[in-house]
Amino acid sequence: MADGLKASNRSPGEDWIAIVRKNGSPEFAAAFVERPILRASILRAPCVGVESIAAFFGTASSMYDTIAFTNETVDDDKTYLEWEGKVFGLDVCGATILTRDAAGLIQSVRLYHSPLQVLARFSTELGRRLSGKIDPSLFGAST
Repeated sequence: MADGLKASNRSPGEDWIAIVRKNGSPEFAAAFVERPILRASILRAPCVGVESIAAFFGTASSMYDTIAFTNETVDDDKTYLEWEGKVFGLDVCGATILTRDAAGLIQSVRLYHSPLQVLARFSTELGRRLSGKIDPSLFGAST
């Protein structure tokens, strides 16, 4: 699959969007290894496990005013997605990197946001919204 999107008519991020829309379902869980890891620029430490990752994306995806994937590249076990949008009425952009195992299950997700002022605000608000679902020490500005 080294040709990535060049060989298909799919939109960038289409497969990832379909997975995220199923967060919390058996279909979402089936896309991941037993203990996947999410590392993100808005987190102080990794988020581990399907349930935590489902809660993260279920809440985070609802926070964007708009989001559009602009580019997708697949290289062996990695999928690189670029995206841009708006959150809190502000421009935001970033990258999502998915790593899959030999069976095609997602082992890790790396999520990067920019610019810094949006990243800090997003992290704080996401932590507030996920209170009681994910360890609150993963969110907010460092102390």
